[in-house]
Amino acid sequence: MLRTPLLLAAAALMIPAAVSAQGPQGAGPMVPASGPILSLAVTETIQSAPDMATINTGVQTRSMSAQDAMTQNAAQMDKLVSMLVKKGIERKDIQTSGINLNPQYDYSDRTGGKPPRFMGYEASNQLTVKVRKLDGAGELVDAMVAAGATNINGPSFSIADPAALLDQARTKAISTAQARADLYARATGYRSARLVGISEGGESSPPMPMMMRSMAMEAAPQTKIEPGEIGTSISLNVRYMLER
Repeated sequence: MLRTPLLLAAAALMIPAAVSAQGPQGAGPMVPASGPILSLAVTETIQSAPDMATINTGVQTRSMSAQDAMTQNAAQMDKLVSMLVKKGIERKDIQTSGINLNPQYDYSDRTGGKPPRFMGYEASNQLTVKVRKLDGAGELVDAMVAAGATNINGPSFSIADPAALLDQARTKAISTAQARADLYARATGYRSARLVGISEGGESSPPMPMMMRSMAMEAAPQTKIEPGEIGTSISLNVRYMLER
């Protein structure tokens, strides 16, 4: 018979504790006090010597017949590709980047309403070549011209596998971000900055082009190519909570 009154009494004792956890009436749940949020964008770059060069080369031929222009072009391109393979360039590093065949006209004399003069057809076949032994890149360019290449552009320098350099850039970016956040904390009267969020904004190891003019068959021997250094970069977006 006394069981129900005892349960009611226990429930009554629990009510003040529940009300206290909710805070003042109508104020909602109590939230621990926190400092302001600091957002930073940081980019760091690691400089290093490239280990790969990309060179664009190709063959252009002309003939009054479209078929002859393409046939001559194919013969010269076979010679060029064979030379590249003999020089140690793997087939996977030789890629066709464009084949074109276009009629050619002379528009220099249009007096009296003359139509443009037909000059024949021009065939073009372009290659993108990856060179992984940079100390022989200059010699390879000369060999391209000797093998029949009529145009060369590049090289563009890059890193074949930038993963390790990107990790170095990430480590450096985190260190820079933390130092900058601590500076903001001290300058605004806070004790420290606690990392609460991080995202990667992007990475880049852009090829560094070294422009070379189109080359005729009589290219100068011993072409010099200097790889220098290139930068591998990472960008981070980080958020810190300033704490007292």
